[in-house]
Amino acid sequence: MDHYRGMKKWRPFASMPEQYTGLQEVINKQAEVPQPLMTEEQMEQINFTLIEALHTNKQVYLTYYKNGQNITDTGFIQFVDSLGDQFIFIDEVFELKNKMRLSELIDVRFT
Repeated sequence: MDHYRGMKKWRPFASMPEQYTGLQEVINKQAEVPQPLMTEEQMEQINFTLIEALHTNKQVYLTYYKNGQNITDTGFIQFVDSLGDQFIFIDEVFELKNKMRLSELIDVRFT
């Protein structure tokens, strides 16, 4: 048994970082959801709410699609360009300006 003392134990997870990153990507991909398809009516309603929020300066809940996930944020609308498919949203927490695409929006409602 003495000749086994100097041997290192076999470590099956020595390459774990690379395997883990690959595994994490697979897990993330599985957690992804497809972007919901919006009807013309839903898009019009979202647009209408955005413009109302812009003019009344009321706070809104925004739900948008990004990187395979639906994300909800709270804040104020600063600018809407329906034709250019973009709007500017100032989030409540960090007060940062976020330039976003209207086509990424899933839902907008007043808080």
